[in-house]
Amino acid sequence: MSCIEPSRLPANAGPAAPVDHNEFAAMQPRAPAPTPAERRNGARVKSADERPNGVYLPNNNLLAPHMRSPEYVQLSTAAAMTLGIMPGRMHRCGCTRCLNLLLTYPEGCRANCAYCGLARHREAERDYADRNFIRVDWPAVPLDRVIDIVARDPAASPFHRMCISMITHPRSDADTVAVLEAWTRRIDPGAIPVSILSNPTTMERADVVRLKDLGAEIFTVALDAATPAIFERTRGKGVQSPHKWEKYWEILLAARDVFGPRRFGAHVIIGMGETEAEALALVQRIVDLGGHSHLFCFFPERGSLMDHLPATPRDQWRRVQLARYLIDYAGARVERMRFDEQGRVVDYGVPAGELDRIVREGVAFRTSGCPGKFRDDVSACDRPYGDSPPSDIASYPFQPNARDLQRIRRQLGVRARDAEEA
Repeated sequence: MSCIEPSRLPANAGPAAPVDHNEFAAMQPRAPAPTPAERRNGARVKSADERPNGVYLPNNNLLAPHMRSPEYVQLSTAAAMTLGIMPGRMHRCGCTRCLNLLLTYPEGCRANCAYCGLARHREAERDYADRNFIRVDWPAVPLDRVIDIVARDPAASPFHRMCISMITHPRSDADTVAVLEAWTRRIDPGAIPVSILSNPTTMERADVVRLKDLGAEIFTVALDAATPAIFERTRGKGVQSPHKWEKYWEILLAARDVFGPRRFGAHVIIGMGETEAEALALVQRIVDLGGHSHLFCFFPERGSLMDHLPATPRDQWRRVQLARYLIDYAGARVERMRFDEQGRVVDYGVPAGELDRIVREGVAFRTSGCPGKFRDDVSACDRPYGDSPPSDIASYPFQPNARDLQRIRRQLGVRARDAEEA
């Protein structure tokens, strides 16, 4: 007999049922405000033209120096700590296993995604190098310094993977190539594989081919929105941003052809107004193409156009996390799952014993992303606390322990049925 029993939401749950998921109507971003001319396109930083001097730590009380990729890249706080560039300790984990290199320019990202701390509308209040992104600061570091540290002994590096994160900027494609070439001149991709987090808006198929030829192993596309309507509202014309759903899919399909099965994927943010059924249909589509989905739990990023909206409820998040893992790694199919009238998962479509085993193992609730060294279903890109505070963990950057799993069960709405769990 299974050790857990999924909770069953009433099939006729109507508007009076408790709201345990972020509905489309409730997740409307604010409209972006106009940016004063003197702050557009990094004008303040470019006018002052203050030269950088080594590592720059974000500080909105200072004028950011004039830093550009490929000479400079930004690192997550966790990556900077792992490299020894910044002091500090990470709650319950050893910083990060993925080195994210984020391209940087005074003009910043020219897109205006509603949920993102790097969005263009923030020109009015914060220099690009000072903007937070997935809940943390991103210090700017000379690329040569980063490579020097890792190249000392790549085989012993704590990093399982390096990822070049593109932004929407006229130089982004060329500078991604430059960063990749600089890295692979000194560090064998066989020792530390390379992923590309792409910017489809500025790319063509030839760009995808070139990155593969230069040694990139995995190519990902941040769809982020689970449906075309949410994409348009949060990444397209709805927020005066240039991205188009069709262009993102064009490059995603090019990545499928060029990189091949299990070497491409898509990011999907859960909780921006899609139903669980819509999100999981997208996950299934990506798997059927031969790729993987990488889930993010929506968190109202400070300074974004959605910072006034609620984070994804944990029950919604856990249901999608579990179902996504079953589809990606356990052979489950979305057509075999059952959903209530509001699109919430009520049956995962797998035998009770299999469901119980996967919940017990806990891997389904870890951060999802490009694979690490030891298991395809354990991501190198653990993004510690990138989508939640440590007090209410959404994506576990480490293996959940027994107490964590008890909390996860409560969030999932599953109950113990045997003596061990009682």
